[in-house]
Amino acid sequence: MPTNKIVGENTEQGLHAKFHLQHPTSRFALNVDLTLPDNGVTAIFGQSGSGKTTLLRCIAGLEKAQQGHFVMKGETWQSDSFFLATHKRPLGYVFQEPSLFPHLTAKGNLDYAIKRSGIPLPADLYDQVIDLMGIESILKNNSQQLSGGEKQRVAIARALLIQPKLLLMDEPLASLDNARKQEILPYLEKLKSTLNTPILYVSHSVEEVMRLADHVVLMEDGEVATQGQVEEVFSQLTSPLLFNNNTGVIWQGQIVEQDEKWHLSKVSCAGSDLWIRNNGDSIGQQVRVRILATDVSLTLTRHEDSSILNRLSVTVLDIVADKDPAMALVRLQTEKNTLIARLTYLSVDHLALVAGKVLWAQIKSVALVR
Repeated sequence: MPTNKIVGENTEQGLHAKFHLQHPTSRFALNVDLTLPDNGVTAIFGQSGSGKTTLLRCIAGLEKAQQGHFVMKGETWQSDSFFLATHKRPLGYVFQEPSLFPHLTAKGNLDYAIKRSGIPLPADLYDQVIDLMGIESILKNNSQQLSGGEKQRVAIARALLIQPKLLLMDEPLASLDNARKQEILPYLEKLKSTLNTPILYVSHSVEEVMRLADHVVLMEDGEVATQGQVEEVFSQLTSPLLFNNNTGVIWQGQIVEQDEKWHLSKVSCAGSDLWIRNNGDSIGQQVRVRILATDVSLTLTRHEDSSILNRLSVTVLDIVADKDPAMALVRLQTEKNTLIARLTYLSVDHLALVAGKVLWAQIKSVALVR
């Protein structure tokens, strides 16, 4: 597989979406004004009913907002006086259900999409997409014979082969069981690193967002609660959506050392070194790690007589209440990263924690996200 980007050309920067949509049959209203990156994966994240899918449908033109404005890399798709029909918008859309034609083979579904697009296919693009999604061995299979994960991979390939300028993915893993999700996630990670087309990815799964997203838009009640780089959004303590057992932070790092005897790898994350289980990654590889707040404990002094390998000097930034009245979330600053610890208020009182206090964080577990 070539390392060059395979689909899409970046000619102008920025995606701007501004929509006001009031559904006539419900009290729900969408009110958003967003400027988004024109590369990488932007996750539209939030609980059911927060407006994630409605936003995606407005961008696709499947919902016509009473007031709408959308510009894609300098190209207007919707304004007060103009509305580009959905079928004329250069986008690919992957739904929860693959919606393949049941009477066609996997290859037949792909060929039909290419024919319908009317866009000449570059010489090597077909083979690149097939290789990217790992579907060469199932091309001749009837779509009804495919597993759920295989169907979704074919659906993604179909969306790529129409050569979209924007790829919309509406909870593409929601209908799959956990085994099928774990099967397809590596393909989505590969897609992200290979595609030169911005992806808007709707999800309410913290795991998917942490693994795939570069930028996150957090939706609540039809509005944008916050947005930013994935590391920034998940280190904030202002949204109730982040207050649960998944509360934690994401750090970007690089494998700098391997201990073959103990099967461990050292990850350097902006000055903070962490030992993680060796997952076969090579030295120099860029990785993303996830640290849950429940896996962080605090001590006033550095403990060498502990089974916990990862110990960092930290400074308390602030303390906020958790949903559980017995618990608090403590935001901490390492040298260059933010960390969150979930502690009982009894522990907060016992350690006399206040903003500015310097102490030690012990990280019990570090998960390699990618």
